[in-house]
Amino acid sequence: MRPIRGITYKLISVAVFIVMAALIKTIADTIPPGQTVFFRSTLAVPVILIWLAWRRELHIGLKTRRPLAHFWRGLIGTGSMGLGFAGLSYLPLPEVTAIGYASPLLVVILASMFLGEEVRAFRLSAVAVGLIGVLIVLSPRLSVGTDVSHAQALGAVLVLFSALLAALSQITVRKLVMTESTASIVFWFFITASGLSLLTVPFGWVMPDARQAVTMVLIGILGGLGQIFVTSSYREADASLIAPFDYASILLALAIGYWVFDEVPTVSMLIGASIVVAAGIVIIWRERQLGIERAKQRKAMSPHG
Repeated sequence: MRPIRGITYKLISVAVFIVMAALIKTIADTIPPGQTVFFRSTLAVPVILIWLAWRRELHIGLKTRRPLAHFWRGLIGTGSMGLGFAGLSYLPLPEVTAIGYASPLLVVILASMFLGEEVRAFRLSAVAVGLIGVLIVLSPRLSVGTDVSHAQALGAVLVLFSALLAALSQITVRKLVMTESTASIVFWFFITASGLSLLTVPFGWVMPDARQAVTMVLIGILGGLGQIFVTSSYREADASLIAPFDYASILLALAIGYWVFDEVPTVSMLIGASIVVAAGIVIIWRERQLGIERAKQRKAMSPHG
């Protein structure tokens, strides 16, 4: 285990994904989200294949025993991407980022419902506090009164449903890792997303100009690179150490939103995001403590302990 390298990879992945989201936002008003999903997924495939070949894991990445499970994961994840990309055309980048933090909170609830994981009062309380933070971020956007607020309300709903689908996707991944390699899960997700996004062609794809085309190529490449760095980070260090650094994305989103898009964060957004981040870190800390306790119990019960 190399924790410093793992943290470094994680921070690079966070930066890459935020830059990718910023690029998506620059074309979100003119390029349909389904078309952006296609380029983001399809152009990430060569990057992933080169990485797998370099690691000599190409045969692992292409191999699967559960193609239907990969399809369902791809369907849910593609829906999440499409809704999130659409939401970027209506809401500031920091708000989209903050609302997205609802996803790991929802995973706790969904894991209890669908995976039978035990969730005690401590974690449920943290989830409840975190969701209150999400509602604080959402509250100004759900007060519909003008044409602009109608659009912002739509954006808020789109991003919230994107977070819900992302949480469902994570639940399917938890099932997939029992039989499938990480390389396989990553590769087949992009393949599935590329195919599914083509179904949106009849809904109005457009011919991009040179700037838009270059932007979409960069989006795809960055998507592949970000996936490589986030996967590599979890190879180098424990998930409980790496996961909190996801929340560095809000700082980058605030900086890019302010300097690139002239987006000044609202007080409610800052307060809500702070609450969500605090709740998320508490949940991660609790997961780590429970993991340590379970490891001690296993060691105590071992005949060689």
